[in-house]
Amino acid sequence: MTSNSPRAVLAAEWIKVWTVRTTGLTLLLTFALSTGLGTLVALSWRGDIERVVNFDPLFAGLYGVTLGQLALVVFGVLLVGSEYSSGSIRASLCAVPQRGLLYGGKVLAGTLVALAGSTVTVIVTFAGAQAALGPYGTTLTADGIPSALAGAIAYLTLICAFSMGIATIVRSPSISLGVLLPLLFLSSQGLGNVPALKPVLRYLPDQAGLELMGLAGPSADGRFGPGYGTGTALVILLAWTAAALAGGYLLLRRRDA
Repeated sequence: MTSNSPRAVLAAEWIKVWTVRTTGLTLLLTFALSTGLGTLVALSWRGDIERVVNFDPLFAGLYGVTLGQLALVVFGVLLVGSEYSSGSIRASLCAVPQRGLLYGGKVLAGTLVALAGSTVTVIVTFAGAQAALGPYGTTLTADGIPSALAGAIAYLTLICAFSMGIATIVRSPSISLGVLLPLLFLSSQGLGNVPALKPVLRYLPDQAGLELMGLAGPSADGRFGPGYGTGTALVILLAWTAAALAGGYLLLRRRDA
């Protein structure tokens, strides 16, 4: 096994993931935000369940994830962007001149960490919210719940990989976050309700994520639910992620470090 074999590069990138100070912090923050907000929403609803409009235990279980993803986006951005801001990308390219191999190892290592963190976060967040709901909660095996949880895990993992692609294109953590945060949050936090913008915004990553997690409202009721089904939502998320990662790879090949 040479020093530039895929296995060696992946091992090196895996080590680098855990040597970045913010890795553990951002993963812990993702978990804390998701579980904390999910439990708070569930407790609030349980205390006044008769006034809750369109009560859905799934929404209570996964609402925290929609905000907790912010920390995971930061994780993906810093995993790539910190090498550019510190200048260590030059040392990485000297060690692994094959840029595609370096990039692939970095993305794979970050995505595997995101997958593991997302799995734990989603399951614990959902279970904690249902426990807080008490008799109004549901179970992990109830109809539609396993697919919604799998969708939430897939969304968080893909959005982290998407963030790594954007950070590679932009090469600046602050600018990357300046691009990602409006893209991922503005459409679902108000703009998605503007009729003139809805036909375009419904295909943004966060909207596909809501559909994948089963949290989107029906498109017929005037809210921001995209209404195209989980299969299409997954394809849209994969397309966004593939485009960002491909763009990052092409620019990494052509630009100086």
